[in-house]
Amino acid sequence: MELSDVIRAAVAPALAILPYQMDTGEARVMLLSIGLQESRFATRQQMGGGPARGFWQCEQGTQASRGGVWGFYLHPSSRYWLSVLCKARGVAFDPVAIYGALDKDDVLAAGVARLGLFTDPKRLPEIDDAVGSWALYQRVWRPGKPKPDTWPALHAQAVAAVTGEIA
Repeated sequence: MELSDVIRAAVAPALAILPYQMDTGEARVMLLSIGLQESRFATRQQMGGGPARGFWQCEQGTQASRGGVWGFYLHPSSRYWLSVLCKARGVAFDPVAIYGALDKDDVLAAGVARLGLFTDPKRLPEIDDAVGSWALYQRVWRPGKPKPDTWPALHAQAVAAVTGEIA
């Protein structure tokens, strides 16, 4: 899938549901970078039967772990906006229901990913800050098998897509 298609069909509609302050170039670069890192926007279910769902490969997590969808559901920064997103997408405001819809609703998945970034207390990295964006990705996504060697090129593709350069 082309990054322009991801922006048009998933990212922009998700950001239109959330507060306008969440729709920034920095946020769009992070969403594209993470989606490229996690799924290359090619699969909505984790390869090998893993638990992650959606292009952004979010796991359900548990109430106790406060990770994945459960973490965004419980976090005071994202909880209200997650309920707004769920209402707009016709999904029950319940971590199990949200997780179950991530591989079927790209707008929901993009919105959940954006809210995940919103839970981080630090400011989003500048658009061209590949090092800072990698650090944010690691803090929020906590990838099980991180691949730092692929991040710079994928981040550059995301920057190009957002800033209008040819990727």
